[in-house]
Amino acid sequence: MSCVIAGGGPAGAMLALQLARSGVEVTLLEKHADFLRDFRGDTIHPSTMVVLEELGLIDDFLNMPHRKTYQVHALTDDGPRPVASLRELRTPYNYIAMVPQWDFLDLITGAAKEYPSFRLLMNAEATGLIREDGVVRGLRYRDASGEHEIRAALTVAADGRRSTLRAAAGLVPKEFGAPMDVLWFRMPREAGDTDNTFLRLAAGKLMVAINRESYWQMAYVIPKGGFARLRAQGIDAFRDPVRRLLPFLADRVDIVQSYDDLSMLTVAVNRLERWHLPGFLCIGDAAHAMSPVFGVGINLAVQDAVATANLLAGSLRSGAPIPESALHLVQRRRLFPAKVTQAAQRLFQDRVISVALENRQKPPRIPANVTGIPILGAALRRFVGFGVRPEHVRTKALTRA
Repeated sequence: MSCVIAGGGPAGAMLALQLARSGVEVTLLEKHADFLRDFRGDTIHPSTMVVLEELGLIDDFLNMPHRKTYQVHALTDDGPRPVASLRELRTPYNYIAMVPQWDFLDLITGAAKEYPSFRLLMNAEATGLIREDGVVRGLRYRDASGEHEIRAALTVAADGRRSTLRAAAGLVPKEFGAPMDVLWFRMPREAGDTDNTFLRLAAGKLMVAINRESYWQMAYVIPKGGFARLRAQGIDAFRDPVRRLLPFLADRVDIVQSYDDLSMLTVAVNRLERWHLPGFLCIGDAAHAMSPVFGVGINLAVQDAVATANLLAGSLRSGAPIPESALHLVQRRRLFPAKVTQAAQRLFQDRVISVALENRQKPPRIPANVTGIPILGAALRRFVGFGVRPEHVRTKALTRA
C-alpha cells in the first residue's frame, strides 16, 4: 500500500481522490457508516469550487441542491450592516455555496471510486500506528469484524481536531484559545423571512443564521465553558434571548424542547508546530483546528489536500521512499496560510465576539458599509473567497476504471 488516510472528511477525501486519479494505491478509512452528520461545515468557498473545476467535478457539484450566498450581513440593533460581498470577485464562483457536507463528501468519494487504486473502508476506526525502527509503517484500525492493520509507505492523519493518530504519534498542538462555544440548532423557514445569511449582534449576545432554503441553521454563541451554567437555568434561558434577538422566530423557538435538541461545538483554535514524522503526516484539522469564524474550515482542509497531492503523488506513485524532508515541504507550504487565517480569526474573536459577549451595555460597533471601504472591502472579499495562498491541482489524471 502506498498511502493510507484516516478520516473521511474534506481533507482526507480530497487527498484520496487526487492520489487515486494519479494512480497511487490509497485506502481511506471513515469510522462512521456514512457521512450523515448534522452541523458540520457546509460552506464551500470559491477556492474550493476552482479546485472542483480543475478536477472536472464542478458541473456535478453545481447540479446538487445548494444555495448561493453572495453577501454576508451583520444585523445590529441599528439595522443591517453589509460585512462581506463576493459579487465583485473576478471568478465565475463569486459566492459561497451552501451544500450539506455529506453531499460534498459523497461527490468526492464517488469520483474516487472510479479509479481502481482507491479503496474506501467505512465503519473503520483508526486506533493506532505501526512503528518500526523509528518510522511509521501504517496504522491499526477496528471494524465490526475486529482489529486489523494496514501497512503503507505514508500514513496520513486527517481524522479531525481530536485526532487519534496525532495523539498516537505524540504530536501535541499549541492551543491559542477561543472566547466562545457554539450551540447549533435548526429553525423552520417561512414565507416572509429574510433571504440573507447574517450575524446578529447585540449587547451581551451573538447569533449566526444561515439560510438553508427550507430551514435556518442557527448558531447561538455562548461564553467559553458556559454551557453547564446555561443549562442549569432551564431551557427558557436559551429560548428567551433568541426571541429577543430574532423576533420573527418568536413563534417557532419552542420547537427546541430541551438542551438535548441542541448540538454543542467546543470551539478550539490550535496548530501543530510539527506536522510530520518519518512516514506520517497530519493535515486539515489534525494539523490546525480552525475557529468557525469566516466558515473557512472546509476550504483550508481542501487546500491542504491539494498541496499534499501536488508534492507527494509522484513519489508515491513511483514507489520511492518518502523522505521526511518531502513531508516538511507540505508543512512549509501550508503553515503560513494556517497562521494567517488563525490570526484573522483570533482578531475577530477578540475585537468582536469577546466584546459582544462581555459588554452587556452596548455591542461592538460595525461600520455602516464595510464592503464599500475600498481597501478593506477588497481584502475581505479576497480573504473570504480564496483565502491565503490558494492551491491549484497540478497532479495528472490517469484513465478511470
